[in-house]
Amino acid sequence: MARDDGRVIALEVRLTPVPDDQDVRDVRRLRERFGPDLMDAAVITTAPVAFRRPDGIALITAALLGP
Repeated sequence: MARDDGRVIALEVRLTPVPDDQDVRDVRRLRERFGPDLMDAAVITTAPVAFRRPDGIALITAALLGP
């Protein structure tokens, strides 16, 4: 489903406990493609903590999404 204003959020799932640059490459490509229409970008991982990388991409712990 698209927003009325055309803006999007990029989400990717990577089953890795230690995400690296390779794990966020696809959401970075989407950021380049969509430019200002990309509201946010995140990778859902099995990492023990959630944080935002220096490049602005959020790493979300899958455990935070529920049981």
